[in-house]
Amino acid sequence: MAAPRLLTFALLFCGSLAAFGQAQRVRDENHIGWYVYEGDHALGRRWTIHTEYQWRRVDFIRDWQQSLARLGAGYQVLPRVKLGGGYTRLVTHVYGDYPTAGTGVPFPEHRAYEDVQLSDTIGRVTLDHRVRLEQRWIGQLSETGGRAVQDWEYQNRIRYQLAAVLPLRGPRVEAGEWYLTGFEEVFLSFGRHVGANVFNQNRVAGGLGYQVRDNFRLEAYYLNQITQHADPDPVSGLPVFEFNHGFRLGLSYDLTLAK
Repeated sequence: MAAPRLLTFALLFCGSLAAFGQAQRVRDENHIGWYVYEGDHALGRRWTIHTEYQWRRVDFIRDWQQSLARLGAGYQVLPRVKLGGGYTRLVTHVYGDYPTAGTGVPFPEHRAYEDVQLSDTIGRVTLDHRVRLEQRWIGQLSETGGRAVQDWEYQNRIRYQLAAVLPLRGPRVEAGEWYLTGFEEVFLSFGRHVGANVFNQNRVAGGLGYQVRDNFRLEAYYLNQITQHADPDPVSGLPVFEFNHGFRLGLSYDLTLAK
């Protein structure tokens, strides 16, 4: 598993350079609360259906940040290698001092995605590497107001996530046991309509999980999110960076739909 580890350091290093290489920027700080459901439902020995919904809030729960719904499929190629793909619908609401929803109303985004997931173990620690490609269609609303989409801007993005799980009892996590968990994910944009905004986002999270049953777990994270806006501040011309921190509460429930 030397190649995934090398890719880990390369992407995280590039993302960090892009994110913090600019001396001057506009800071937009928000407190966030993300409430997440995920489920991988077996359709046999190799195939799964992935379902997901994220209810993302600002001021922890008071106002909208984003709404994300995802539907996909996965195929277990090897015991430690899984391929996946699917569709994501995202709605970004008006929030913060420099909202990306500049017209004052929420705007939609449609995505197709493809990914590969690699599993690894180092002693008692389980590591999951995920590389995801996204094709994004971002709704462009009329500047005169209203929710009607005038055009769709196409962008490409690559994401790399490294996640870790450490059991608090025994070599592996069993039902009725607690564990430590965390992840970091770097988002890099490329292709047309990106310009100098290559670094898109970085997320770092760490927390505690509880394995209720073999197919049911609960997790609570501290979450730090850094996002660079696509457009600079219209007044100063400086790039706008969101520095958001808060928590992420997750529920994962996997069903067996077919044997």
